[in-house]
Amino acid sequence: MVRRWRFDWRLMLFSGFFLPLLISLGIWQLNRAAEKQALLAVWETQAQGQSWAQTLNSGMRQGQPVSVAGEFLAASWLLDNRTRDGRPGYEVLTLFRPTEGDPVVINRGWLQAPATRDQLPAFSTPAGIVHLDGRLANYPEPPVLAETPTPEGAWPRRVQTLPRSVVAREIPSPAPMIIQLYGSEQPGAFRADRAPDVMGPQTHYGYAAQWFALAAALTILTVVASYKKE
Repeated sequence: MVRRWRFDWRLMLFSGFFLPLLISLGIWQLNRAAEKQALLAVWETQAQGQSWAQTLNSGMRQGQPVSVAGEFLAASWLLDNRTRDGRPGYEVLTLFRPTEGDPVVINRGWLQAPATRDQLPAFSTPAGIVHLDGRLANYPEPPVLAETPTPEGAWPRRVQTLPRSVVAREIPSPAPMIIQLYGSEQPGAFRADRAPDVMGPQTHYGYAAQWFALAAALTILTVVASYKKE
């Protein structure tokens, strides 16, 4: 049985439409990776050269690295239902007063919950001026139309969400975003190894490789399908 190439206009029309589309999607992801790499480089430079007050005035974006100096305050919220490695726990969010600029909430990382629900984890907070590095993140807002009961009582307070409006009841004009620490070695940090909530260049490179792989597979299948048995 001999195989010979035969022109199939339906196959060529299908491949002619999808092959350029797949290649263009791969190129688009490569361009996005380059843009994200440049943006991260700018953010890193800003974090090293800007004060917290300058960061507030220059615009804030999720995942942007920042540095801030100041002191922790007494107010801390324990963000409930946060698991790590299958273990229940909390994320510790503490108010922070910078040496200049608006106060900000610091996500200090994850802390394991005690064995019983009626107990809260015991932790300490550094006193005095400290220097922190992290990335900007959104407030843990509740879903739309969800009720947000106001937490009351002594510190720390267990919460399911922490909108900015709740923080504003404790201190005027809190920053528009919170700071998520990276690195458990920082002052006051607990398990602060969560990846920043921002898509990095490597993710775009991975998507680009997938699109190019699909384009290659389509090309191979088109060539194979074009050879008919005689």
